[in-house]
Amino acid sequence: MKKILLLVLLYLVPLSVQASIVVMDMDSNRVLYGINEKEEKLIASTTKIMTAIVVIQNTDINEVITIDQSVLRSFGSGIYIEVGEEISIKDLLYGLMLRSGNDAAIALAEHIGGSEEGFAKLMNEMAESLGMYQTHFINASGLENDKGEGNTSTATDMAILMSYAMKNSIFKDITSTKHYMAKTNYKTYDWYNKNKLLINYKYTTGGKTGYTEKAYRTLVTSASKDGKNLVIVTLDQRDDFAIHESLYEEYFSRYKLVKVLDKNKFMKEEKGYIENDINMLLTDKELKNIKIEVQKIDDSTNRLGYAIISLDDEVYFKENVYKITQDKEIKSKTSLWDRIKMFFKNIFN
Repeated sequence: MKKILLLVLLYLVPLSVQASIVVMDMDSNRVLYGINEKEEKLIASTTKIMTAIVVIQNTDINEVITIDQSVLRSFGSGIYIEVGEEISIKDLLYGLMLRSGNDAAIALAEHIGGSEEGFAKLMNEMAESLGMYQTHFINASGLENDKGEGNTSTATDMAILMSYAMKNSIFKDITSTKHYMAKTNYKTYDWYNKNKLLINYKYTTGGKTGYTEKAYRTLVTSASKDGKNLVIVTLDQRDDFAIHESLYEEYFSRYKLVKVLDKNKFMKEEKGYIENDINMLLTDKELKNIKIEVQKIDDSTNRLGYAIISLDDEVYFKENVYKITQDKEIKSKTSLWDRIKMFFKNIFN
């Protein structure tokens, strides 16, 4: 029934001529559904996802900076910071993500990268490291320049970026915030998140809106339900919030969360151990086609090899397998209660 409702919605709210859509499993980066998902497009202010994560990973967000003349270049959406204003990087990040502040983007780029060009270089380096090979950034805001050039990417690449960013606790806290207040030496700010899905769809965990006349509407969101974590990206698509909500409902119901590798059982069967359980979103049919291979290696490290999980010849996980040391083996055979008793025995002896 939900699938029928989704098809009806897509019929009533037709895709723009060149619209791109992707639904991705956040944990495996597997594309579950896509339309024009690898077509390069302008991405407008969804750019600020990359801006935020680059800033978070390259500075102390509690640092307070003084706004300089560079923000006078800003136009479009802003948080209206002023020259001489003292504001924390953390507050700028909230203004960037909740209110899409182009002035916040410029201030952050100038501070971290030394210039917008220097910061764009950091953005492109991170994009390459994440495998976003069809993405190119020229600025931190997403606005087009005087020549009509702007940041470009694909729906798939932007989903990869959001999946990565959501693994950062600081980013996750910021993007999921509905309301935020900040105080500087000049004034007090009171911001509400422009991402309407945070209000209208209870499973939403974050996202970023975007719009320019040339790029049209762009939207990247994430949602979690019953342990299932999805990212949806739409580029050049009207009624994007409605499309995202419908797609979440459809794909949450269509897929099961399956533990394809249990770290406890793995140790008993393979004489080695992995540090984490491996979960994937799969249909019943796909579960039958999952392949698990243990690839042994011979080197001087404590690594035994890799556990490789693939579906339809596509590798989605390559997890390190470690040798079982004597200490690890003793722990695995010792009950939790015995470990507790040993802990207190060591303390008091």
